[in-house]
Amino acid sequence: MPIVNAIKAVASQLIVWHHLAFYGPMSDVVYPHAPGTFDWLYNQARMAVQAFLVLGGFLAANSLFTKMEAGGIELRSLFWNRYLRLARPYLVALAAALCAGVIARSLIHSPGNPSFPSWKQVVAHVFFLQDIAGEEALSAGVWYVAIDFQLYVLLVLVLWGVSKFGKRNENLAVCICGALAGVSLFWINRNPALDIWAPYFFGAYGLGVVARWISTRGRKVWWTILLAVFVAAALTVEWRARILVAGVTAVVLATTTGYAPRWSTSRVVTFLGSISYSVFLIHYPVCLVVNAVVYHLWPVSAGMNALGMLAAWLLSISAGALLYRYAEQPATATVPVAVPMGELLPVSAIPFEAFSGGQWRVADRRRRTPGTRVVLPAPAVAQQIEETAQSGSRGRRSAD
Repeated sequence: MPIVNAIKAVASQLIVWHHLAFYGPMSDVVYPHAPGTFDWLYNQARMAVQAFLVLGGFLAANSLFTKMEAGGIELRSLFWNRYLRLARPYLVALAAALCAGVIARSLIHSPGNPSFPSWKQVVAHVFFLQDIAGEEALSAGVWYVAIDFQLYVLLVLVLWGVSKFGKRNENLAVCICGALAGVSLFWINRNPALDIWAPYFFGAYGLGVVARWISTRGRKVWWTILLAVFVAAALTVEWRARILVAGVTAVVLATTTGYAPRWSTSRVVTFLGSISYSVFLIHYPVCLVVNAVVYHLWPVSAGMNALGMLAAWLLSISAGALLYRYAEQPATATVPVAVPMGELLPVSAIPFEAFSGGQWRVADRRRRTPGTRVVLPAPAVAQQIEETAQSGSRGRRSAD
């Protein structure tokens, strides 16, 4: 879905620039020349992570609701597949961060340089337990990967429980998720001491689940108004800009499903959206090395450090593309998926006609007519598209 890809593209770039402003020393040298810009990047750009939380709930719900309709929720396979999908590029990025730390420490002495890790620290990161175990993070943003896994597990458990009452209880599942989101927004999310646990973030994640449900309804305007009122009530209890960002993202997803503004379908936006997770993972070690090299060579030159920040941004995108190509994409190709493509595959990988009735429909490349709904392992998707194109009307009658 183009709007999903566009949000991922914009949010990932904002997070990269937030960390460029947050982690010196290049930003420390440039800051006096653009304090307003750096203050905004430091304080506001980080809220883009809320968009990822909402998107996570939206995409996970779309995939899992399809699985519920298809015959139920298998806990073991879902948990393992989710771990593999997150962990493969994540572990590569962690290894890169360890190497980057060695390089940075050898070039400059900076409080931003990570210390040499312990084995306990590394093991905790491998299993997404670093915050729970009280270990220092090895890279920026690893907390989000751990929370994303927790949130997914919580959502799967809810849907597994609901599926025991029958395989088509999507409405009940949405009600439960909405209630959990309310508990989070009105109570848990107001206690920062709980920010290492999924319930703290389930407000934003649950908004994504509800937004996915609304996007498939006939009277989405009224449901969207109710969603907006729900978010406004939470903000009345306690103002939190991050929840405002989450609420706006949820409203956009609920109301613009299937809408594709021209800019959102551009090759650049599609590319940046598809590699957003990999960029999110790998940008820290890239920025760490560039920071060290540039500051080592030009410790007082604002111009060279500004160019260094630009170089770090561009190199982060390049490294993200490589990580996506050789780690993230192979990981998604080995995990059985139920489309949406936007969650596990690049939007450009498979043509799609529309999102209707809660299901993605693959399009015939030649006739541009709806084809067969895909619930296949990723390597078989291309073959299925070809078979659909060749089967013609027979394939179209087999949908659903």
